[in-house]
Amino acid sequence: MATTRCAPEHRLLAADPDRHHELGTHAAWYVVAGVVTTGVQAVLFLLLRDELGSQVANLVAIALTTVGNTEFHRRVTFAGRRSNAGKRHLQDILTFAFYAGYGSAVLAILDALVDRPTSWEETGTLLLASLVGGFVRFAVLRWWVFAHREAATARTG
Repeated sequence: MATTRCAPEHRLLAADPDRHHELGTHAAWYVVAGVVTTGVQAVLFLLLRDELGSQVANLVAIALTTVGNTEFHRRVTFAGRRSNAGKRHLQDILTFAFYAGYGSAVLAILDALVDRPTSWEETGTLLLASLVGGFVRFAVLRWWVFAHREAATARTG
């Protein structure tokens, strides 16, 4: 049985150290924005929950934070990378749809498992769900919405 060896010049990670620094910077700003946005979302949810109900409060909180979060990522997290306006708007819509559907499903599951969940149980469940969804969103933002243009130019040029 043959084993695969890495040649000395082969690197598992890109040879350009700036690419790794860029990934770290993107991830750091993404986490900062995620913590702030998720906090604002949680506060809005808690403020609106008793008046509107869990499902509607979640949808309103998501709607009010999604566009601002995406704009922050465009201006700060992925500053210097160009993105197509259509992709950004599509990403806004898909992010809202994903978190709205995902959050609604999580709340429905919690409601099925826990008789009369408290506002803190619902908020905690939504925060945990947001953390999981955030990993997926970071990948989509980094490798699709704000993808490097050099790779596309090198392929076509």
